[in-house]
Amino acid sequence: MGPVTLGVSIAVPEPYGSFLQGKRAGFGDPAAHGIPTHITLLPPTEVGAEDLPAVEDHLAEVAASFRPFPLRLEGTGTFRPLSPVVYVKVAEGEAGCAALQARVRAASGPCARELAFPYHPHVTVAHGIAEEAMDRAQADLKDFCATWTIGGFALYQQGADAVWRLEREYPFGPRPAGVPRQADLSRPSAPAS
Repeated sequence: MGPVTLGVSIAVPEPYGSFLQGKRAGFGDPAAHGIPTHITLLPPTEVGAEDLPAVEDHLAEVAASFRPFPLRLEGTGTFRPLSPVVYVKVAEGEAGCAALQARVRAASGPCARELAFPYHPHVTVAHGIAEEAMDRAQADLKDFCATWTIGGFALYQQGADAVWRLEREYPFGPRPAGVPRQADLSRPSAPAS
């Protein structure tokens, strides 16, 4: 089994997710249709396929320790000139997102990794496209606003076609009684005596 590329994120719910994805495509971003609209918790990270059960257990434990919290997207920002990105700002819920991503990337866990830049929750709406298109994205969505309550996050895997696909959702709150851990499901059971 070879490595797989995973990402963990908070999905932007409908109708906002499709709206922002359509806008991103309209600005000329070729990656728009392969990336669901999201707030990143763990950026693209390569792991061995054999490590997936440990990753899934870790994410379930993280989700179990969180409770839903409000989130509001409002206005736009950019990481230019440091990085060619225009984004919709997280105006409320930033502390919750930061705490969540820190737990997902915990140094003692299977998703531990350093970031190239300090964590800043956001929703990318343009990446690596012409400056004029980036300017248009920033201006066009400056009045965008969306509010909802975050009730969990999800694990995605990138396919060979560069499309990100949902693997599993992790709702906040304790795991229901009787639901086994992924690692337990992947272990061979002991023979009956």
